[in-house]
Amino acid sequence: MSARLEDKGDRLIVWNGNTAKRGALSPELYDCILEAVKQAHDRRIRTVILTSEGPFFCAGGDLNVLIERRGLPEAERREKIDGLHDLIRAIRSCPVPVIAAVEGGAAGAGLSLALACDLIVASEEARFTAAYVKAGLVPDGGLTSAMARMLPRPLAMEMCLMGRPVNALRFAELGAVNRISKPDKALEEAMMLADGLADGPRDAQSTIRGLVADAYETTEAEQLDAERNAMAAASGKDEAAEGIAAFLEKRKPVYR
Repeated sequence: MSARLEDKGDRLIVWNGNTAKRGALSPELYDCILEAVKQAHDRRIRTVILTSEGPFFCAGGDLNVLIERRGLPEAERREKIDGLHDLIRAIRSCPVPVIAAVEGGAAGAGLSLALACDLIVASEEARFTAAYVKAGLVPDGGLTSAMARMLPRPLAMEMCLMGRPVNALRFAELGAVNRISKPDKALEEAMMLADGLADGPRDAQSTIRGLVADAYETTEAEQLDAERNAMAAASGKDEAAEGIAAFLEKRKPVYR
């Protein structure tokens, strides 16, 4: 089984099981991620975690598949790439936070997948690579957009033009990784992040992730309006009533 979806009650875990190919993308992985995003609309779900069963998070596209596509008309090749881009859009539009738990590393479209998530936990041994150029290819999956938002331009250029990997510690220093774990402990650390999110206000978290994501694409004036509207809506909800009461009463809030 190259991918599976595990329901843990308040969170969903997408397991990339394509271990024979270092976690290369597969149709089954696409289906599991899309199903997780769909199920995340259920209010009991608070987070989605993407991880791998093998020692490598995701090696990106299967080069054998890309070789087969070479004979397709360019329009059909665009359609295949749109499938990946729809997956990235789905992750970014998920109603709950998405956490990547990265062991070993993320390469190519696997890096795109990780950077599309809201939070990233990486093993201290993990490496992040955009080595398309070594195969005569160019980035896809929104990688250049994500790198432009998260990394200094010279580093993004070096990674893309020269295909040089960057280790997890460097990514963490730059703020592109939230937590560094010991080897084989990335999922354990991601589960602790999920525990913290599960105690928070679900609607507010969903609105916050949308505001932060949109802020990279909107003007300040547009973002001010979006924040105004979101705050006006949030302040009238039961979550705000409980959160404010708990703060004033010096107790832990209990969100439903």
